[in-house]
Amino acid sequence: MAWWGKALGGAFGFLIGGPLGALMGIAFGHSFDRGMSGLGSGEWAADQERIQAAFFTATFSVMGYIAKADGRVTRDEIRLAEAVMDKLGLNAEMRESAKKLFGEGKAEDFPIDEVMQQFRRETHRRTTLIQMFLEIQLQAAYADGVMHPAEREALVRICGHLGIPAAQLDRLEEMLRAGFGRSDYDPATSKTSLEDAYHILGVDKSVSDAELKKTYRRLMSQHHPDKLVAKGLPEEMIQDANEKTQQIKAAYELIRKSRGA
Repeated sequence: MAWWGKALGGAFGFLIGGPLGALMGIAFGHSFDRGMSGLGSGEWAADQERIQAAFFTATFSVMGYIAKADGRVTRDEIRLAEAVMDKLGLNAEMRESAKKLFGEGKAEDFPIDEVMQQFRRETHRRTTLIQMFLEIQLQAAYADGVMHPAEREALVRICGHLGIPAAQLDRLEEMLRAGFGRSDYDPATSKTSLEDAYHILGVDKSVSDAELKKTYRRLMSQHHPDKLVAKGLPEEMIQDANEKTQQIKAAYELIRKSRGA
């Protein structure tokens, strides 16, 4: 069952306050911003609906923030946001909610620092979810084919709040430029070059076979759909996770074949 069906009914509105709660209120037309005083970190922290709601709300609003970082929002950036909506299988009502979040992110007074701080708390610093969130924001920055300096500055700022080092951002950028996770990726027709395969796995050509295998297993584990859903990823994003695992597997097999393994 899609989590947003419950969201529209306000089933977990009382759980989320702060800037994410305020954004949800605008997007869904409910009063979500009711504060969090008195809530502990026990059973609430494990609530999947809460994590999924935070992920969805932050994803689309921050996409709007990234798109506007260079001063204007291009048609390519809007298409990228719509492509993510398509992968999520949003119905007409939910697409409108996502568009409202995207619009809020474009506002001059969008509280990016507070949103990122709360997002990190709500996801309980789950690195797999945070990395997938960042991968989507990188796609937003590259939607028009290039990354503007202001967009990079915005991403660095976001990474600072999420505890992601600059080196990891650079590695994810290389993976994206090689085609990893791109919205236009088609596993049936796309062909990966050997150089791109190394970039997709985030390793150098001199990597040993043992380290290559270790990296491959780590990436497959990080992007495994079932594990991501268990950690709070909305089930509707399974398609995206499946495509990424296919790319990782194809890149690994291409490298092994080139080495005669």
